[in-house]
Amino acid sequence: MRFYIIFAAIFWCGFVDSRKIRGISSSYKRFYKERKSFLCIDGSKIIPYEQVNDDYCDCEDGSDEPGTSACPHGRFYCTNLGFRPHYIPSSRVNDGICDCCDASDEYNSRAHCQNTCWNLGQRERAYVEGQMRTLDEGLRLKQQLIEEGVLLWREKQAQLRELQQVAEDLQIKLEEHRRRKHEADRLKEQTLKALGAGNTGLRHHNATVSSVFQLLDSNKDGSITVEEIQAKVALIHDEERVLSEDEVVIKDTHDAPGSPVAEDPHLKAADKAAEWETTNLKKVEEAYETVNMEISDLQRKLAIDYGTDWEFLFLNSQCYQLKVYEYTYTLCPFNQVSQKSTAGTEVSLGKWGMWAGTPKNQYSQMVYENGEPCWQGGSRTTTVTLTCGTETALRSVKEPSKCQYIMVFQTPVACQPVLKQRGIHSEL
Repeated sequence: MRFYIIFAAIFWCGFVDSRKIRGISSSYKRFYKERKSFLCIDGSKIIPYEQVNDDYCDCEDGSDEPGTSACPHGRFYCTNLGFRPHYIPSSRVNDGICDCCDASDEYNSRAHCQNTCWNLGQRERAYVEGQMRTLDEGLRLKQQLIEEGVLLWREKQAQLRELQQVAEDLQIKLEEHRRRKHEADRLKEQTLKALGAGNTGLRHHNATVSSVFQLLDSNKDGSITVEEIQAKVALIHDEERVLSEDEVVIKDTHDAPGSPVAEDPHLKAADKAAEWETTNLKKVEEAYETVNMEISDLQRKLAIDYGTDWEFLFLNSQCYQLKVYEYTYTLCPFNQVSQKSTAGTEVSLGKWGMWAGTPKNQYSQMVYENGEPCWQGGSRTTTVTLTCGTETALRSVKEPSKCQYIMVFQTPVACQPVLKQRGIHSEL
């Protein structure tokens, strides 16, 4: 038993306790357990172990002086118990400035360093906990926005189908009104020809022309009243057109001797019918054009990538502002970015271009391009970085280079589920 203890003591004395070697991390301690000699970590040289941390640089990689400033390319490991460990250049060891929060870098200087690691760690732990609470709340809000996005997407799809059906119905009406206008124009032309041919031609076409007058003259009293024409008004989009008395009162004066052609009742009736059909056709054409514009706008919006779960859809048609000094910046996601001065001058900083995030998260960054030309040439562009938060707001705007803008936009839909971070290192 005594022999074993003596042997163990002799064996242990042959090693230098690596725990007493300053400036090394736990992962490097295995290199400092050599007996009698030390092999430089880069394998370039073997030196006696007593030359480790003797304030003289023997190894080219500086591995023999982890705890001194002897080697120009060496580095010193701050353990910083209770906070985050890190490396500093070995030139900062014993330079009179406290670099490690545990004061381990100034072990042989006149600097009076306090160990502040616990306080720093406590503050950082509180910060990390706050960030995790924000992440949890952001993810909860994100799920709500995803559900709203799905419903909104379905509503937009239904709205598109309805508009397309309206367009089809208007197309049928459009063709019908074109046919009716063509008939009214043809009738007016026939009336003019008949009047131009004289009484013989007029009598020849009298039955056709008079049929228009007789159709409007409901009580057969030889005149057309306001009520009679209003009773024959066609419906456009389920809305009745109301005519003024000046538009509808026409007297049947075809028997009056010596009437000029311009006052012929048959011609006036045909002319009114042609004008009426022209007005109706124009209304249907305008309605058809409006509906098609709405369809195109909705199709363009639905073609945008709003995320895998349509979580960014709620941002469409929204705008967010931030005032920075004399400028007010406006970000309208999926539309444009602008800058407005206090003088009222507004400048486009770019129109929606694309997602430009990382391969792991392509929805972390937006690019808006082709803004107004810059005086140095080229157009203004804006890059928007999305960050996790419980509110949706534009947080910062910078112009790091001429006409190149960067923005930070905070929103719950930018929150990504991640593994819980390990707490601040308490030991190493």
